[in-house]
Amino acid sequence: MPHAIRIHRHGGPEVLAWEDVPVGRPGPRQVRVRHTAIGLNFIDIYHRTGLYPLPALPAVLGREAAGVVEEAGSGVEGIAPGDRVAYAIHPGAYSEVALVAAGVLVPLPDDIEDGQAAAIMLKGLTAHYLVRRTRPVLAGDTVLVHAAAGGVGTIVCQWAKRLGATVIGTVGSDAKAEYARARGCDHPIVYTREDFVARVREITDSRGVPVVYDSVGRATFLGSLDCLAPSGMMVSFGQASGPVPPVDPLLLSHKGSLFLTRPTLATYIAKRADLLAGAAELFDVVRSGAVRVEIGQTYDLRNVGQAHRDLESRKTTGSTLLLP
Repeated sequence: MPHAIRIHRHGGPEVLAWEDVPVGRPGPRQVRVRHTAIGLNFIDIYHRTGLYPLPALPAVLGREAAGVVEEAGSGVEGIAPGDRVAYAIHPGAYSEVALVAAGVLVPLPDDIEDGQAAAIMLKGLTAHYLVRRTRPVLAGDTVLVHAAAGGVGTIVCQWAKRLGATVIGTVGSDAKAEYARARGCDHPIVYTREDFVARVREITDSRGVPVVYDSVGRATFLGSLDCLAPSGMMVSFGQASGPVPPVDPLLLSHKGSLFLTRPTLATYIAKRADLLAGAAELFDVVRSGAVRVEIGQTYDLRNVGQAHRDLESRKTTGSTLLLP
Protein backbone atom coordinates (compact mmCIF):
# COMPACT_ATOMS: atom_id res chain seq x y z
CA MET A 1 0.00 0.00 0.00
CA PRO A 2 1.33 3.49 -0.81
CA HIS A 3 2.57 5.70 2.02
CA ALA A 4 1.92 9.35 2.74
CA ILE A 5 2.62 11.98 5.36
CA ARG A 6 -0.65 12.76 7.12
CA ILE A 7 -1.70 14.95 10.04
CA HIS A 8 -4.58 14.21 12.42
CA ARG A 9 -4.30 17.48 14.35
CA HIS A 10 -2.58 20.82 13.96
CA GLY A 11 0.72 21.48 15.70
CA GLY A 12 4.49 21.27 15.35
CA PRO A 13 6.50 18.91 13.16
CA GLU A 14 5.72 16.08 15.58
CA VAL A 15 2.18 15.81 14.12
CA LEU A 16 3.55 14.67 10.74
CA ALA A 17 2.89 10.92 10.52
CA TRP A 18 4.15 8.40 7.93
CA GLU A 19 1.16 6.17 7.24
CA ASP A 20 -0.34 3.67 4.83
CA VAL A 21 -2.89 5.55 2.76
CA PRO A 22 -4.98 3.65 0.20
CA VAL A 23 -5.19 5.18 -3.27
CA GLY A 24 -7.89 3.93 -5.60
CA ARG A 25 -8.34 4.21 -9.32
CA PRO A 26 -8.86 7.66 -10.84
CA GLY A 27 -12.38 8.95 -11.25
CA PRO A 28 -13.67 11.18 -14.04
CA ARG A 29 -11.13 13.86 -15.02
CA GLN A 30 -8.65 12.48 -12.47
CA VAL A 31 -5.16 11.05 -12.97
CA ARG A 32 -3.22 8.66 -10.75
CA VAL A 33 0.35 9.94 -10.43
CA ARG A 34 3.35 8.18 -8.88
CA HIS A 35 5.47 10.97 -7.44
CA THR A 36 9.17 11.14 -8.17
CA ALA A 37 9.91 14.46 -6.43
CA ILE A 38 7.90 16.70 -4.08
CA GLY A 39 8.39 20.40 -3.38
CA LEU A 40 8.51 21.86 0.13
CA ASN A 41 6.83 25.23 0.62
CA PHE A 42 6.03 27.54 3.50
CA ILE A 43 2.32 27.07 2.87
CA ASP A 44 2.82 23.47 4.04
CA ILE A 45 3.79 24.83 7.45
CA TYR A 46 0.74 27.11 7.49
CA HIS A 47 -1.44 24.05 6.82
CA ARG A 48 0.34 22.00 9.49
CA THR A 49 -0.08 24.67 12.16
CA GLY A 50 -3.62 25.58 11.19
CA LEU A 51 -2.81 29.16 10.20
CA TYR A 52 -4.37 28.26 6.86
CA PRO A 53 -7.10 25.81 7.92
CA LEU A 54 -7.56 22.63 5.92
CA PRO A 55 -11.08 21.49 4.92
CA ALA A 56 -10.89 18.41 7.15
CA LEU A 57 -8.56 16.21 9.16
CA PRO A 58 -6.84 13.82 8.82
CA ALA A 59 -5.18 15.29 5.75
CA VAL A 60 -2.16 14.64 3.56
CA LEU A 61 -0.03 17.78 3.31
CA GLY A 62 1.87 19.16 0.32
CA ARG A 63 0.83 21.13 -2.75
CA GLU A 64 3.57 20.64 -5.38
CA ALA A 65 5.11 17.58 -7.03
CA ALA A 66 6.28 15.91 -10.21
CA GLY A 67 5.81 12.34 -11.28
CA VAL A 68 4.66 9.83 -13.86
CA VAL A 69 1.07 9.13 -14.85
CA GLU A 70 0.01 5.57 -13.96
CA GLU A 71 -3.62 5.77 -15.06
CA ALA A 72 -6.04 8.37 -16.42
CA GLY A 73 -9.75 8.43 -15.67
CA SER A 74 -12.61 9.10 -18.04
CA GLY A 75 -12.83 12.51 -19.65
CA VAL A 76 -9.08 13.17 -19.42
CA GLU A 77 -7.63 14.57 -22.63
CA GLY A 78 -4.01 15.20 -23.55
CA ILE A 79 -2.56 13.18 -20.64
CA ALA A 80 -1.81 9.45 -20.87
CA PRO A 81 -0.10 6.74 -18.81
CA GLY A 82 3.67 7.13 -18.92
CA ASP A 83 3.55 10.93 -19.31
CA ARG A 84 5.73 13.03 -17.05
CA VAL A 85 3.72 15.76 -15.33
CA ALA A 86 3.92 18.29 -12.52
CA TYR A 87 1.52 20.47 -10.57
CA ALA A 88 1.67 23.52 -8.34
CA ILE A 89 -1.36 23.69 -6.03
CA HIS A 90 -3.18 20.44 -5.42
CA PRO A 91 -3.56 18.86 -1.96
CA GLY A 92 -1.88 15.58 -1.13
CA ALA A 93 1.63 15.92 -2.55
CA TYR A 94 3.34 14.40 0.52
CA SER A 95 2.65 10.92 -0.82
CA GLU A 96 4.12 8.18 -2.93
CA VAL A 97 1.01 7.99 -5.13
CA ALA A 98 -1.89 10.44 -5.45
CA LEU A 99 -5.07 11.07 -7.39
CA VAL A 100 -4.75 14.50 -9.02
CA ALA A 101 -7.27 16.58 -10.95
CA ALA A 102 -6.18 16.52 -14.58
CA GLY A 103 -6.84 20.24 -14.96
CA VAL A 104 -3.95 21.23 -12.66
CA LEU A 105 -1.35 19.03 -14.36
CA VAL A 106 1.32 20.49 -16.62
CA PRO A 107 3.03 18.12 -19.09
CA LEU A 108 6.80 18.33 -18.69
CA PRO A 109 9.07 19.01 -21.67
CA ASP A 110 11.90 16.56 -22.20
CA ASP A 111 14.50 19.15 -21.15
CA ILE A 112 12.90 19.84 -17.74
CA GLU A 113 13.79 17.17 -15.16
CA ASP A 114 11.34 15.91 -12.54
CA GLY A 115 13.40 17.40 -9.70
CA GLN A 116 13.58 20.74 -11.46
CA ALA A 117 9.84 20.80 -11.97
CA ALA A 118 9.04 19.87 -8.36
CA ALA A 119 11.41 22.59 -7.20
CA ILE A 120 9.94 25.37 -9.32
CA MET A 121 6.28 24.77 -10.12
CA LEU A 122 4.76 26.54 -7.11
CA LYS A 123 7.67 28.89 -6.46
CA GLY A 124 8.33 29.58 -10.14
CA LEU A 125 4.70 30.23 -11.01
CA THR A 126 4.50 32.49 -7.96
CA ALA A 127 7.53 34.40 -9.21
CA HIS A 128 5.90 34.57 -12.64
CA TYR A 129 2.72 36.24 -11.45
CA LEU A 130 4.71 38.62 -9.22
CA VAL A 131 7.10 39.97 -11.85
CA ARG A 132 4.97 39.49 -14.95
CA ARG A 133 1.40 40.15 -13.85
CA THR A 134 0.82 41.65 -10.38
CA ARG A 135 3.32 44.45 -10.85
CA PRO A 136 5.29 43.74 -14.02
CA VAL A 137 8.98 44.52 -13.66
CA LEU A 138 10.19 47.01 -16.23
CA ALA A 139 13.70 47.66 -17.51
CA GLY A 140 15.26 50.32 -15.32
CA ASP A 141 13.18 49.53 -12.23
CA THR A 142 14.77 49.12 -8.82
CA VAL A 143 12.86 46.51 -6.83
CA LEU A 144 13.03 45.22 -3.25
CA VAL A 145 12.72 41.47 -2.65
CA HIS A 146 12.47 40.13 0.90
CA ALA A 147 13.85 36.67 1.68
CA ALA A 148 16.04 37.00 -1.40
CA ALA A 149 17.88 33.74 -0.72
CA GLY A 150 14.69 31.70 -0.33
CA GLY A 151 12.90 29.55 -2.86
CA VAL A 152 10.64 32.22 -4.36
CA GLY A 153 13.06 35.06 -3.63
CA THR A 154 15.88 33.42 -5.55
CA ILE A 155 13.70 33.04 -8.64
CA VAL A 156 12.26 36.57 -8.36
CA CYS A 157 15.75 38.07 -8.14
CA GLN A 158 16.96 36.23 -11.23
CA TRP A 159 13.82 36.91 -13.25
CA ALA A 160 13.73 40.61 -12.30
CA LYS A 161 17.39 40.89 -13.30
CA ARG A 162 16.58 39.25 -16.64
CA LEU A 163 13.89 41.90 -17.16
CA GLY A 164 16.42 44.70 -16.66
CA ALA A 165 15.85 45.66 -13.02
CA THR A 166 18.27 46.57 -10.27
CA VAL A 167 17.50 44.19 -7.40
CA ILE A 168 17.74 44.95 -3.68
CA GLY A 169 17.16 41.96 -1.39
CA THR A 170 17.01 41.26 2.33
CA VAL A 171 18.68 38.15 3.76
CA GLY A 172 19.47 36.81 7.22
CA SER A 173 23.22 36.22 7.07
CA ASP A 174 26.43 37.05 5.22
CA ALA A 175 26.41 33.59 3.65
CA LYS A 176 22.91 34.17 2.31
CA ALA A 177 23.96 37.61 1.10
CA GLU A 178 26.64 36.05 -1.09
CA TYR A 179 24.19 33.38 -2.22
CA ALA A 180 21.66 36.02 -3.28
CA ARG A 181 24.32 38.21 -4.91
CA ALA A 182 25.35 35.32 -7.14
CA ARG A 183 21.73 34.97 -8.22
CA GLY A 184 20.83 38.42 -9.43
CA CYS A 185 20.60 40.45 -6.22
CA ASP A 186 22.68 43.59 -6.79
CA HIS A 187 22.37 44.89 -3.23
CA PRO A 188 21.86 42.23 -0.54
CA ILE A 189 20.98 43.67 2.88
CA VAL A 190 21.62 41.58 6.00
CA TYR A 191 18.53 42.62 7.96
CA THR A 192 19.82 41.16 11.25
CA ARG A 193 22.37 43.95 11.52
CA GLU A 194 21.31 46.57 8.96
CA ASP A 195 18.26 48.84 8.86
CA PHE A 196 16.82 47.75 5.53
CA VAL A 197 14.70 50.90 5.17
CA ALA A 198 17.73 53.16 5.61
CA ARG A 199 19.79 51.05 3.20
CA VAL A 200 17.05 51.12 0.52
CA ARG A 201 16.81 54.88 0.84
CA GLU A 202 20.59 55.11 0.57
CA ILE A 203 20.77 52.87 -2.49
CA THR A 204 17.96 54.77 -4.25
CA ASP A 205 19.16 58.27 -3.28
CA SER A 206 16.03 58.60 -1.09
CA ARG A 207 13.67 58.00 -4.02
CA GLY A 208 12.43 54.63 -2.81
CA VAL A 209 11.42 51.72 -5.01
CA PRO A 210 8.32 51.31 -7.22
CA VAL A 211 7.55 47.83 -5.86
CA VAL A 212 8.31 45.62 -2.85
CA TYR A 213 7.77 41.85 -3.05
CA ASP A 214 7.28 40.79 0.58
CA SER A 215 6.81 37.19 1.70
CA VAL A 216 7.89 37.82 5.31
CA GLY A 217 4.81 39.57 6.61
CA ARG A 218 4.53 41.06 10.09
CA ALA A 219 8.26 41.74 10.67
CA THR A 220 8.82 43.68 7.44
CA PHE A 221 5.42 45.07 6.44
CA LEU A 222 5.61 48.63 7.81
CA GLY A 223 9.26 48.98 6.85
CA SER A 224 8.41 47.85 3.34
CA LEU A 225 5.86 50.66 3.02
CA ASP A 226 8.57 53.12 4.03
CA CYS A 227 10.77 51.81 1.18
CA LEU A 228 8.24 52.67 -1.51
CA ALA A 229 8.36 55.64 -3.82
CA PRO A 230 5.15 57.68 -4.18
CA SER A 231 2.46 55.59 -5.91
CA GLY A 232 4.57 52.48 -5.32
CA MET A 233 3.06 49.02 -4.88
CA MET A 234 3.39 46.81 -1.82
CA VAL A 235 2.95 43.17 -2.86
CA SER A 236 2.41 41.17 0.33
CA PHE A 237 2.32 37.53 -0.77
CA GLY A 238 3.39 35.65 2.36
CA GLN A 239 3.73 35.83 6.12
CA ALA A 240 6.71 33.79 7.22
CA SER A 241 7.09 35.95 10.35
CA GLY A 242 3.37 35.99 11.13
CA PRO A 243 0.22 37.61 9.75
CA VAL A 244 0.16 41.34 9.07
CA PRO A 245 -2.09 43.28 11.50
CA PRO A 246 -5.08 45.19 10.09
CA VAL A 247 -4.07 48.21 8.01
CA ASP A 248 -5.83 51.58 8.00
CA PRO A 249 -6.14 52.65 4.34
CA LEU A 250 -5.22 56.20 5.40
CA LEU A 251 -1.71 54.89 6.11
CA LEU A 252 -1.28 54.28 2.38
CA SER A 253 -2.36 57.84 1.69
CA HIS A 254 0.00 59.34 4.25
CA LYS A 255 2.97 57.39 2.90
CA GLY A 256 2.55 58.54 -0.68
CA SER A 257 -0.67 57.29 -2.29
CA LEU A 258 0.60 53.72 -2.15
CA PHE A 259 -0.99 50.59 -3.58
CA LEU A 260 -1.35 47.42 -1.49
CA THR A 261 -2.23 43.97 -2.79
CA ARG A 262 -2.34 40.50 -1.23
CA PRO A 263 -2.28 38.13 -4.23
CA THR A 264 -2.38 34.35 -4.31
CA LEU A 265 -1.20 31.93 -6.98
CA ALA A 266 -4.58 30.15 -7.13
CA THR A 267 -6.19 33.25 -8.63
CA TYR A 268 -3.58 33.59 -11.33
CA ILE A 269 -3.73 29.97 -12.53
CA ALA A 270 -7.45 29.32 -12.03
CA LYS A 271 -7.86 29.27 -15.82
CA ARG A 272 -5.99 26.39 -17.46
CA ALA A 273 -4.85 28.65 -20.29
CA ASP A 274 -3.16 30.94 -17.74
CA LEU A 275 -1.56 27.95 -16.00
CA LEU A 276 -0.09 26.59 -19.22
CA ALA A 277 1.04 30.02 -20.42
CA GLY A 278 2.74 30.78 -17.11
CA ALA A 279 4.42 27.36 -17.05
CA ALA A 280 5.66 27.86 -20.63
CA GLU A 281 7.25 31.20 -19.69
CA LEU A 282 8.77 29.62 -16.61
CA PHE A 283 10.26 26.72 -18.57
CA ASP A 284 11.62 29.17 -21.15
CA VAL A 285 13.57 31.24 -18.59
CA VAL A 286 14.87 28.04 -16.99
CA ARG A 287 16.08 26.51 -20.24
CA SER A 288 17.66 29.84 -21.26
CA GLY A 289 19.72 29.86 -18.06
CA ALA A 290 18.25 33.20 -16.94
CA VAL A 291 16.68 31.43 -13.96
CA ARG A 292 18.66 28.63 -12.40
CA VAL A 293 16.84 25.91 -10.51
CA GLU A 294 18.39 26.04 -7.05
CA ILE A 295 17.84 22.81 -5.12
CA GLY A 296 19.57 23.69 -1.89
CA GLN A 297 18.77 20.50 0.01
CA THR A 298 16.83 17.23 -0.22
CA TYR A 299 15.18 15.07 2.43
CA ASP A 300 13.53 11.67 2.40
CA LEU A 301 9.78 12.14 2.56
CA ARG A 302 9.76 10.13 5.80
CA ASN A 303 12.01 12.83 7.31
CA VAL A 304 9.78 15.76 6.38
CA GLY A 305 9.61 16.86 10.04
CA GLN A 306 13.25 17.89 9.94
CA ALA A 307 12.67 19.66 6.63
CA HIS A 308 9.89 21.69 8.27
CA ARG A 309 12.14 22.58 11.22
CA ASP A 310 14.92 23.73 8.93
CA LEU A 311 12.58 25.81 6.77
CA GLU A 312 10.97 27.49 9.79
CA SER A 313 14.36 28.36 11.27
CA ARG A 314 15.52 29.76 7.90
CA LYS A 315 18.36 27.25 7.59
CA THR A 316 17.47 26.40 4.00
CA THR A 317 18.56 28.11 0.80
CA GLY A 318 16.88 27.92 -2.58
CA SER A 319 14.32 25.16 -3.05
CA THR A 320 13.91 21.98 -1.03
CA LEU A 321 12.90 18.59 -2.40
CA LEU A 322 11.27 15.67 -0.61
CA LEU A 323 12.03 12.31 -2.20
CA PRO A 324 9.42 9.54 -1.85
